[in-house]
Amino acid sequence: MKHTKRSFGCALLRAGGEAMTTRVLLRLLALGATMLFSACETAPSRDAAAAPGPYDLILRNGTIYDGSGGRPFAGDVAITQGRIVAVGSLPHAATRAEMEMGGMAVAPGFINMLSWATISLIEDGRALSDVKQGVTLEVMGEGWSMGPLNPKMKDEMKREQGDIRFDVAWTTLGEYLDHLQRRGISVNVASFIGAATVRIHELGHDNRAPNAEELARMQGLVRQAMEEGALGVGSSLIYAPAFYAKTDELKALVAAAAPYGGGYISHIRNEGDQFLEALDELIDIAHSTGAHAEVYHLKAAGRDNWHKMAQAIRKIESVRAQDLPITADMYPYPAGATGLDACMDPEVKEGGTDTWIERLRKPEVRKAVVEAMFRKPKTWENICYNSGSADNIVLVGFKEEKLKPLTGKSLAEVARMRGTSPADTVVDLVIEDHTRVGTVFFQMSEDNVKLGLSQPWVSLGSDGEALAPEGAFLKSNPHPRAYGTFARFLGKYVRDEKVATLADAIRRLTSLPAENFKLGGRGCLAPGCAADVVVFDPAAIRDHATFEKPHQYSTGVRHVFVNGVQVLKDGEHTGAKPGRVVRGPGWTGGSK
Repeated sequence: MKHTKRSFGCALLRAGGEAMTTRVLLRLLALGATMLFSACETAPSRDAAAAPGPYDLILRNGTIYDGSGGRPFAGDVAITQGRIVAVGSLPHAATRAEMEMGGMAVAPGFINMLSWATISLIEDGRALSDVKQGVTLEVMGEGWSMGPLNPKMKDEMKREQGDIRFDVAWTTLGEYLDHLQRRGISVNVASFIGAATVRIHELGHDNRAPNAEELARMQGLVRQAMEEGALGVGSSLIYAPAFYAKTDELKALVAAAAPYGGGYISHIRNEGDQFLEALDELIDIAHSTGAHAEVYHLKAAGRDNWHKMAQAIRKIESVRAQDLPITADMYPYPAGATGLDACMDPEVKEGGTDTWIERLRKPEVRKAVVEAMFRKPKTWENICYNSGSADNIVLVGFKEEKLKPLTGKSLAEVARMRGTSPADTVVDLVIEDHTRVGTVFFQMSEDNVKLGLSQPWVSLGSDGEALAPEGAFLKSNPHPRAYGTFARFLGKYVRDEKVATLADAIRRLTSLPAENFKLGGRGCLAPGCAADVVVFDPAAIRDHATFEKPHQYSTGVRHVFVNGVQVLKDGEHTGAKPGRVVRGPGWTGGSK
């Protein structure tokens, strides 16, 4: 739906009040809009007069970065009933409580545009590694989402669980998000619906196109998710079975989400040899459907492709100049993390994990996989090849206890220990662990990281879980981005290397992603906005997690509030879990 119709509907709702709700909604439907009452209800009015006190809380004497990218200013922030109600000079305002900020930066809570906290929040709702960096909203759904599930998918999810065990007590995506909120979480959560999840729901792990009836059912699942509050469709196209989807299939799914205001966000089909062509596919989908589109973790993978980063940025700038609002997100590291399956042709994974493992046991299949492991492919992206050497591949996550001592060792080290080739070692480890094996791959240029982070349309996403250095989380090594993405961006890259001004960096962590995906009332510090607030010291914020020792919290964030409730006080978690589900623009008021 177009922004002008949404604005008109919101204006009518504000003008008519609750008594007019039914009549106004009928009018909105007549305009072809979707039911946006909740989105309008939470959208801030930038010119709203400050609500009269007494306020629940005033944050006194902060340096206020309101998320707009404008110049910071000294002032106070008043909070009442989970909302920002006044910003500015409030020296004599009545308040029930107040806190002295001492000139520290006061900003909207940060939005993690690529979160894999889907399971870690079930284990520990505190989300400590992110909260200690100022994150107040986790956005999930990179190709796979936690719903919709059919009985076979539920069984598969239970069977493939690793160190964290949990009941699959939901079916739809909306039910999963509600499940998190009921359990108690310290951060807000939102999600895209995964294109791969929808495909598996109807086609299983088959390498084929859906027929007309199957595609119609897939679109129906997208519409249901949008009405439950999904932000749009997410894809991750280098992995099976997502890789099997053709462009027309993706267009059909995004077209089902677009009338609800949904967007499209993608781990594009290739970040290496066909990087620019894969970017063209995303642009084509956005152009055809009218949906806002975003590139997950923008990068040029492999030394042979490093020069393409600047070309990709120019391509995105060109279409943005033509009013096609393509954006991207990144994590501030020269290494990514995924599984060893990314070193194999997606064709070999058809049928799911069990079938994949059985296929790898066949001598002729194994031989072909091993021979291709460190060669340049023609039709798929080979992350082992892009990493250049087995020394640049680090094993970080195993399911089997007997393999956990290998955690943190390079593929080259493990191959030497076992007396096998790196390629044979990859196949052996996958078979022995019966998983894809969590792995870090060093394949990007530091210069390109800085170049990408300097773009004003790039937001941030950790591509990691929300962790704590305790319990089940210590059984594997995460990528340090899980503990350091936001602090590293603000400390190393903004403060020290000046890739952006602090005001603009905060905009890109807050209002930019909120506006891109219609997160009404989030990412802003103005009357009417949700009271998601981070207070930090710009001179002290820094990351400490390393690839060798990743379980280390970032420092420099002093206080964090989520929906007006303090979850971090003087750098320590309060135990509060006020997080809520943040619904997309198509939400109709409940999960089905």
